[in-house]
Amino acid sequence: MKEDNIVKQKSFDFAVRIIKLYQYLSSDKKEFVLSKQILRSGTSVGAMIRESEHAQKEINETIYWLELFQATDYLSVQEFESMNEDAVEIIKLITSIIKTTKNNINN
Repeated sequence: MKEDNIVKQKSFDFAVRIIKLYQYLSSDKKEFVLSKQILRSGTSVGAMIRESEHAQKEINETIYWLELFQATDYLSVQEFESMNEDAVEIIKLITSIIKTTKNNINN
């Protein structure tokens, strides 16, 4: 796997090394508890980086579901507005982070 995004590439390469370390620790050293912990934490970094790219889509989907719950009376208008306000704030934060990151990369 070759990526243009250096963080994604480095986290992927790191996860590959972590998996190989886990294989070594569990097969050669017969270490099973700590090796599973480092496997989980070391491979989750890349997964979180990938997931963060889609956070904006997820929050938009969540707003859809909130709207649906309000329209079908599962949520009151007040409950919907409170939750929706938080979701919109999260969208603004994510959008700002994405714009800042893109500007920093391009400069």
